[in-house]
Amino acid sequence: MIGGGAAALCAAITARRAGCSVLLAEQAPEPLRGGNTRHSRNLRLSHDAPTPFTHGVYPATEFWSELARATEGTADPLLGRLFVERSAGITDWLIGAGVPLQPIAGGVLPESRRTAFLLGGGKTLLNRLYALAEQLGVEIRYGCEIRDPVIKDGRLATLTVRLDGTSYPSTPRTTIACCGGAQANRAWLRRHWGAAADGFINRGTPFASGELLESLLRQGVRPVGDPKAAYLVAVDARSPADDGGIATRVRCMPEGIVVDAHGRRRHDEGGDTASTRYALWGQRLAEWPDQTGYLILDARGLRAAPPALYPPIQAASLDELAGRIGIGSATLRATVADYNAAVRAPTNEHDDWHTAGLEPPKSRHAHPLIEPPFGVYPMRPGITFTYQGLAVDERARVRLAAGGVVENLFAAGMIMAPNLMARGYVSGLALSIGLVFGRLAGEEAARHVRV
Repeated sequence: MIGGGAAALCAAITARRAGCSVLLAEQAPEPLRGGNTRHSRNLRLSHDAPTPFTHGVYPATEFWSELARATEGTADPLLGRLFVERSAGITDWLIGAGVPLQPIAGGVLPESRRTAFLLGGGKTLLNRLYALAEQLGVEIRYGCEIRDPVIKDGRLATLTVRLDGTSYPSTPRTTIACCGGAQANRAWLRRHWGAAADGFINRGTPFASGELLESLLRQGVRPVGDPKAAYLVAVDARSPADDGGIATRVRCMPEGIVVDAHGRRRHDEGGDTASTRYALWGQRLAEWPDQTGYLILDARGLRAAPPALYPPIQAASLDELAGRIGIGSATLRATVADYNAAVRAPTNEHDDWHTAGLEPPKSRHAHPLIEPPFGVYPMRPGITFTYQGLAVDERARVRLAAGGVVENLFAAGMIMAPNLMARGYVSGLALSIGLVFGRLAGEEAARHVRV
């Protein structure tokens, strides 16, 4: 198993239970093990009846319909239907593996038919699955990098293992690649995004380099997805370069206005108030000067804003605020003045605060910014994952561009997720792909070894 997140652990546990000897190679040191699973909080699954962890019903047909729509028809129909049907077994498998889920009975969580939440988050899931893998006899090596795969005559012939400063060849009978995409690879990002990539913040693991992915693609493995695409969300510009996770996300754009590094508005902050706004603003910021934006709020907006990891930068006046973030005060004052002059109060119960005669408009939640103190959240695009991966078949075997498969190479998790989401996203999808295809790859790899 190449990788140490949910997909690799599910594959390792499944293959070990089937009687195989299993080595799990995690490139990260033990304290940072688990890839982006460390930052997970929920998973998406189909179910035909209410469960202790989900409300109502969420049929596989509805799950598939929403997945196809969210990914703009790019999801592989065969793999997609297989995925949503097998997602129904996720919670039972996790509970059987000792992973706790958050019951809905306590009323702590927002009501959801589509997702179940991890009790203790991704770290707890990882700790429980690692403990189970060790108990079953899976050999785990941390700080272990797998590189230089060699494909010959439709088989993975050799790999190079690098551990404790020493490299040596390995010839496993079967390999499962679960090592994610390339979001931590700055060279990859610059190649496809240009200089804008230098403004990206990696929300997840710094070990998702994509080097194994690139090596396999160079040897004729069939690519899937778009190497120039990435899932970006708006995060606080003060976040660490890597591994900040979901806590760094900025969420309260509708409560204020967003300006660029020159103090000018560019988009309607009230146009999208659903969870999709996170990704919309991430993509927008990637195209802005210096890939930087500033969410400006007054005291009313600061009161309405949800809790954030980083406190807002505050000042008693707009001039002082502009000085604190390095924006020309005259420009920022003019932008806010123009916005305030265009604000219109609702005229009936179906109306909302909006602007008139302003370009771009603010269609909803357009409250004037007049009450000090004023605050700002500096923002940059935070990259979660890239949208290129390895094509796989319904047995999770890696496919070749010339036809056929690499018979002893399987893939699970984000390295193959673009088969199901070459663009777009829905909540809980990434973790579910890892859980479902990790188990599938483990089953099929074990079957291959036994034949």
